[in-house]
Amino acid sequence: MSEVMKEKREFAFTAADFETVRKLIYEHAGISLAPVKSDMVYSRLARRLRALDLTDFQSYLAVLQADDGPEWETFVNSLTTNLTSFFREAHHFEILTKFLQEQKQRPVRIWCSAASTGEEPYTLAMTACEAFNTLSPPVEIIASDIDTNVLATAARGVYAMDRVSKLSPTRLKSFFLKGTGTQAGHARVRPELQRLVSFTRINLLEKIDLTGPFDVMFCRNVMIYFDKPTQHAILKKFSPLLRPDGLLFAGHSESFLHAADVFRSLGRTVYERTDSPLAGKRQYR
Repeated sequence: MSEVMKEKREFAFTAADFETVRKLIYEHAGISLAPVKSDMVYSRLARRLRALDLTDFQSYLAVLQADDGPEWETFVNSLTTNLTSFFREAHHFEILTKFLQEQKQRPVRIWCSAASTGEEPYTLAMTACEAFNTLSPPVEIIASDIDTNVLATAARGVYAMDRVSKLSPTRLKSFFLKGTGTQAGHARVRPELQRLVSFTRINLLEKIDLTGPFDVMFCRNVMIYFDKPTQHAILKKFSPLLRPDGLLFAGHSESFLHAADVFRSLGRTVYERTDSPLAGKRQYR
């Protein structure tokens, strides 16, 4: 960045400050920030400097490193990206529907490890309702995220109409309640759908405090923020939590070929455990 641009900044933010931020977010959340993310880091953390009435990033980093709780959570929340939508990568939900209908064991347990603002876990719930043709399907969904702010939004289950506008009229009518009065212009997820989903904060770098096994795990568009060694370590923690014949869904730009000792690709960014008894018998095209 040019010296002219630096001079226009409200707060002093040096290359060393950026490197410290990169180190801290990697250590605490496993996120590997590219060197080109300097402007993004500045704009997001500048809000914290204003809130804390600080004048430069060195002061903020000193506050952060002296803090053992709330500010760390805010720091991580500030630097995580939460891009999501209902039925994103729709082919995955077609595969999931067939898988759910084939399961003999009940309830079917699903873990959504990057819940963000709730669109993905509620899409899983809608898929389950449609697969079993009931608002009370035999499905249990655990939805987690590292960002407590987006989890609070997800738990509320209230969305502006433009967020649900791409859903079919049938799905809108079946799964949402249209807001009136002060809630006009918003839609709320039906209580029956909300009852299928439990929200909890989980940092994938830390001990994953969940009881397995899960039949299905969604970890989409999360691994792109981690380097390969971190991805492999997380996948090794995932494996024992997934049933031997279960499915792991990844994002369209993610590949776990470097972790072939743990998970095997079935095509269409769907994976099974490498030691699955069905290894080599399933494929998605």
